[in-house]
Amino acid sequence: MNFLELALHRRSIRKYLPKAVEQEKIDKMLQAALASPSSKHLNPWEMVVVTDRNLLTRMAGTKTYGSQMLKEAPLGIVVLADKESTDTWQCDASIVAFSLLLSAADLGLGACWVHIYDRSLTLTDGTEQSAETAIRQMLDIPEQKAVLCIVATGYPNEEKKPINTDKLQYEKVHYGKY
Repeated sequence: MNFLELALHRRSIRKYLPKAVEQEKIDKMLQAALASPSSKHLNPWEMVVVTDRNLLTRMAGTKTYGSQMLKEAPLGIVVLADKESTDTWQCDASIVAFSLLLSAADLGLGACWVHIYDRSLTLTDGTEQSAETAIRQMLDIPEQKAVLCIVATGYPNEEKKPINTDKLQYEKVHYGKY
């Protein structure tokens, strides 16, 4: 599959088969992520690989919306970055997360971005708890590290059609000037 085919076939997969992701595939995903570019080649990002079912289930409950697929995912890769080392940490960590998403698709896996940074969980008493703080505490992540997202990954238990190129928003592309 060439890169364009990969980009068109990669879809957010939220349902997974109860099958572990092989270490060889995890290693390949991590290699792709570690090869990601960053501003000034500072590489402020780090990752925490989570395969423990109980921990993934707890992580699924750290946001009000958009994290429930972690209950089924056999793998979650937490993408974080040293927010004190560069003002581009969010961009740099996003590139890493996208490398994980693309490499998962290339390996026949499904994956979905679970946004954590600046997200919260509404508790039963109406107060909000920071998703980032909850993940940081669960995984013993130091305070100077910001948690951007979790890439939920596993063997797909749903099928999605590739993106239809006729429906791409070409009107959002400008040449020369806006």
